[in-house]
Amino acid sequence: MKAVGRPILALMFILGAGSGDAQSAEWSGFASLEPRWFIDRPLLPEQPERGVSPSAVLAPELRLSWNDGDDRITLVPYLRFDADDDRRNHGDVREAVWLHVGGPWVWRAGLGKVFWGVAESRHLVDIVNQTDLVEDIDEEDKLGQPMLSAERWTDRVGTFTAYLLPGFRERTFPAPDSRMRGRFPIDADAATYASNDKDRHIDAALRWSHVIGAWDLGVSGFHGTSREPRLLPVEDAAGSVVLVPRYDLIDQLGVDMQYTRGAWLWKLESILRAGHGERFGALVTGFEYTRFGVGGSSADLGLLLEYLYDGRSVSAPPTAYDDDLFVGIRVSLNDIDDTTLLAGAVLDSSGTVAFVEAQRRFGSRWKLEIEGRFFAGIEESDRLLGGLRKDGFINLRLARYF
Repeated sequence: MKAVGRPILALMFILGAGSGDAQSAEWSGFASLEPRWFIDRPLLPEQPERGVSPSAVLAPELRLSWNDGDDRITLVPYLRFDADDDRRNHGDVREAVWLHVGGPWVWRAGLGKVFWGVAESRHLVDIVNQTDLVEDIDEEDKLGQPMLSAERWTDRVGTFTAYLLPGFRERTFPAPDSRMRGRFPIDADAATYASNDKDRHIDAALRWSHVIGAWDLGVSGFHGTSREPRLLPVEDAAGSVVLVPRYDLIDQLGVDMQYTRGAWLWKLESILRAGHGERFGALVTGFEYTRFGVGGSSADLGLLLEYLYDGRSVSAPPTAYDDDLFVGIRVSLNDIDDTTLLAGAVLDSSGTVAFVEAQRRFGSRWKLEIEGRFFAGIEESDRLLGGLRKDGFINLRLARYF
């Protein structure tokens, strides 16, 4: 982890050590074995030949609280051991944050996580935390962000939250000789910045959210270093093409809303962004319909449909979601073992990207999860997905919680 997080981590430990009036301390977390099976042989000769890639995760969590719960510290280290990807074989601190509640105010300081958004297929407005791309290509896994935040809730006008983000964390990328790396290797160590302050630029964000009847509304603004880098081709010392991340300064305005009516959820996320060349807009909109008690059972079946549009120019970071349709299903058995399944696909004229995620608990301590990522009909010339077309995989995760 970059040095920008070390002073904040030190602060967390000092606060924890000094909280002699702590009322509770709770350990939890999980350890898991996660073999990943790649369906096809690798596209590139430098990528590992074996189909099954072993991996394991250790993710403990410590929570301290005092002052009747008004003060809390959360510490979540994360360790992954991977046999085939040196960059995936890493350690991180997902959270190390102090939270203080004082009346209508909530204050946070440290490495924290923030999630914004309502859509299933793509989280456009979710911009505070950096993506940990070595974990998975779905961009759901995030790195902890150094932050100071102040949140104030009122019943009449909703919740306002201001964020000061003193430090930037670069996106992680697979190693040059690993699967899921794409067409060209990425030299993450050579990253460049638009700001002279580089990864020490102080970013800022503001969000308003409110529930009005059946509507869940959110409006957000962000100014700072883009979490989404441009990847610029350069020649290395050997004359080979490598991609170098370039982090621009951007401004983004985001809107997210969800309307609930019976079994229907209508969703919208939309952004307007400046800083990646021409100003552009993007949106995700659609619905989820749930049929409860299918066939007289306790199971629920959800049907999802979303449209994805992105109007960015070629000067912006590339995206696979420029004019696509997402379809999916969600199944919940509502049983004692919490058995669920989510499957979907993004359909495009240039190919299909599909996924499946299923999980089931065994007793109170064990959970089995199966995840799959699949590519179909992707052309070799596809700028973003062409280098991944042989990297479809099935991931098995057996986790023990404590």
